Formats: sequence, C-alpha cells, structure tokens
Amino acid sequence: MTFGAVVQRLHLWAGVLLGIQVTLWMLSGVVMSWFHLDLVRGERSMFQAPPPELEAINYASPGGVIAQMDGAQAVELRYFLGRPVYEVKAVDGYALFDARTGTKISPIDEETARAVAKQDYIGDGEIVALSLMTQTPQEYRRDLPVWRADFDDRLNTRLYISPNTGQVVSRRNDVWRLYDFFWMLHIMDYGERVDFNNPLVKAASAAGFLFALTGLIMVIMKKGRRQIKQDLAFVFRRGGRKKGA
Repeated sequence: MTFGAVVQRLHLWAGVLLGIQVTLWMLSGVVMSWFHLDLVRGERSMFQAPPPELEAINYASPGGVIAQMDGAQAVELRYFLGRPVYEVKAVDGYALFDARTGTKISPIDEETARAVAKQDYIGDGEIVALSLMTQTPQEYRRDLPVWRADFDDRLNTRLYISPNTGQVVSRRNDVWRLYDFFWMLHIMDYGERVDFNNPLVKAASAAGFLFALTGLIMVIMKKGRRQIKQDLAFVFRRGGRKKGA
C-alpha cells in the first residue's frame, strides 16, 4: 500500500469516528440548551427565603460542642427548622447540635427529614415515599447514607437530604435525568459522568487532529508544492492590491 493510500484511509476512518462524535456533540448541545438550569436543578419548586436573624440568647458553649467531635475543624451557628443549631465540620463528616443545650441532634430521623422536605418544597405534589438510602443511585453522587423524599408532581421531584446536616444536598427530577443522559454523551464519560479528561475525549481529540493532518497532507500531495506556492502568491498579491487601492 502506497503512502498516499495510507493517508487516505486514515483520513477516512478518522473522519467517520469524528463525524459520529460531532453529531452526538451537536445533538446533546441542542437538547441541553433547550432546558433552563433552574428547571433541571429543581430550583423552581424550591422554597427560597432570607435566613432569619439570630436571637440574642444564651447559646451553649461552642467549646463543649467541639469537644464532642473528634477532629473538629469549623463550627457554624445557623437555624434549622426554626431553631438555632451548631453545624460542626470534622475530618470524617458533619454533625448538628442544638445551640441552646449543646445536645447532638444528628443523624436526623425520618420525621425530621420529612419536615425538611416539606419546608424546602413548594410545588403541587405530596410526599409519596421517604427512605434512608445506603446504596448510591445513578442520579445521586455524594456521601451516603442519605434521606430521599419522592413527590408525586408531574416531574417526579426527588429531594436528597443529608442526615448529618439536615440540608437538601441534591434535587432531581425527570428533566434532570434526561439532561444528565445527554450530558453523558457530551462529555463522553459513560460511567460517573463527571470526567472531562477521560480516554474517550482524548481519543476524539486525537481523531480530530489526525483528520486535519491527513487532510492537509492530501492537499499537498494532490496540488504539489509549486501549485500551492502559486496559489498563496496569488492570494497575497490580491490582498496587497486591495490595501493599496
């Protein structure tokens, strides 16, 4: 097989592979641009209110709270379901403490998780299922265990609530699931769907470079150096005349 035939074959197959992925990139880009991110993230059914001001009361000593957590790194005073709490960040996770008594209140129970879900959600659905999940579903990629609240609205909204902080850490719905599928196609990460530098992306970029390089070589081989020089000289001459006009 001649050098020219090898170049043509490489150009053909690189173009086929690249063409398939470019089509998927365009398709996924169109689909993802169709939906607003606040709909995808479930923020349209999320209750948003300014944080309440803390009361001037006798809070429990932060030192006593820190002493209950090995490897404590930070303490935050905030409100949780209408009462002040300390949220303590430690090396191995988070915990909540009643800011008045210093009593640990996490991990939260089912009743508390239900109250958090009802407070966060302002849609037209009701909670139809609430469970403590110990296995990671595809749509949730954070720490376990986690409370999941399922609503019966038209988008099948699902809230994931941390038992350690009592906060909603993820909001999912059917639009998010569709968006996530095309996001997977777009970044070519068919596993975790978060890696922009996976081998498939690198292979696609290599195919693009090979397609461009073999195309350039084919042009040079077809036209020859002399013809290319003449074409370039003609272009530059015309450009010079326009500038001088």
